[in-house]
Amino acid sequence: MKFMFIVKSAHKVPPTPALLEAMHKLATREIKAGRMLDNGGLMPLAEGAQVRIIGGELSVLDGPFAETKEVIGGYAVFDLHSKEEAVASAVEFMQLHKDFLPGWEGTCELRAFAPGGP
Repeated sequence: MKFMFIVKSAHKVPPTPALLEAMHKLATREIKAGRMLDNGGLMPLAEGAQVRIIGGELSVLDGPFAETKEVIGGYAVFDLHSKEEAVASAVEFMQLHKDFLPGWEGTCELRAFAPGGP
């Protein structure tokens, strides 16, 4: 089963060098084991855009987006055996944030890909 992990947070604190190193070690291990297929951090909202349809009208809005409370900071795509394995992997990843970025609060949302997806 393929899962996307989506990391969201309202905190605008960049990751510390220690957290980046710990995440790199975890990602390297997971890639070598064939479980992690892709991952990446995302640039700040100010450098993004949104393409919207509201009231039947299509519009483009450049960032930053004032109404945004939580921001997607990064993602990873895994090929795992079960939802339970995905949850265990996400817990390990979020523990790194707890250990290396005290006070940070956020969410790692797990979503299985729909059948026929990538």
